[in-house]
Amino acid sequence: MIKFTECLRRLPHLSHQEFLDYWLNTHGPLVKGLAVDLKMGRYVQSHTLVHPVHDAIRKSWGSGEPYDGITEVWYDSREAMERSFATPAMKVANRKLREDEIKFLDLAQGTAFFTEEHVIIE
Repeated sequence: MIKFTECLRRLPHLSHQEFLDYWLNTHGPLVKGLAVDLKMGRYVQSHTLVHPVHDAIRKSWGSGEPYDGITEVWYDSREAMERSFATPAMKVANRKLREDEIKFLDLAQGTAFFTEEHVIIE
């Protein structure tokens, strides 16, 4: 199983709640509508909770501000993922996603990467 993960930061003019609302209720349906073209096995949004314990954890680790959320997209295999990126439909779908992402994401402050899952506890 291959997973694409994005650690997201919102544009500075958006509140955390405005960001979460747009991501869930506007961007989410867009992704769902393009899922076939994107060849996604699964798509999950993980919304960062605002909670006092986060400050204590970050302070103890010496880390910076948390991301506003994480997107995870699963593909059945590396080969399936690589094949999907070569299709014209995927290119069009990715362009549509990028046109929407610039409305709410600070792309320069986020990060994205592919991983291979190794399940330890099912």
